[in-house]
Amino acid sequence: MTNSENQTLSVTDFQSLVSTPFQGETNAICWPRVLLGDFSEIVGQVKMNGNITELGLEELRSFSLSNQGQLARDTLLNDFSLLEAHGANPVLNVIKSYDRDDFFFPTDVYSFHVDRSPIPVDTILCTYQGASSDILPNSQANQKILIPEIRDALYELYSGEEKDFESFLSEHFFDLHYQADPEAKLVNLGQGNVWRLAVDHPASNVLPCIHRAPEEIEEIPRLLMIC
Repeated sequence: MTNSENQTLSVTDFQSLVSTPFQGETNAICWPRVLLGDFSEIVGQVKMNGNITELGLEELRSFSLSNQGQLARDTLLNDFSLLEAHGANPVLNVIKSYDRDDFFFPTDVYSFHVDRSPIPVDTILCTYQGASSDILPNSQANQKILIPEIRDALYELYSGEEKDFESFLSEHFFDLHYQADPEAKLVNLGQGNVWRLAVDHPASNVLPCIHRAPEEIEEIPRLLMIC
């Protein structure tokens, strides 16, 4: 069933997650799960080489783990297998933090934004440890480039011809970002749940899902699978 915003839909298995069409106001589908195992044991064995480190399957299989760690690894390997069989290219990342923009109009992933693609595709993600992303209902958001004071400030930065201003906004990804209404009710994606989010692409018949990366929990890196 859908929530009161008719934006999110829950399903009971992976096949339903990837095959249920987005329609109407629904642009986020969730396969809710309660996972077994100790994912922190896996994260603890990753050799970080920066704020974001990709964990490959070969390295994951090489870890010496307790029974709880093995349960967590089995879940990660199974999720990888399901997504690859679906034709996706999942990536498993251990994240301390993302880069931030030092700019009045940030276009980093901490800002509410939508994903865009030139071909039909969805964003699929699952957080196994750490903070998880938020969804902002489309009905409770405003595209930032349509807010007069923000649009005026962007125009002051622009040096081209007026007819090309919209292209400038798109080329620099300003048009992908949104501002939440003061009373907006966010949906947190939670741990263990696999989500499929609608992307802005030419064949889409629904609005793209507005979301943002979470503020990290200190000393608890995020373990995220995404494709």
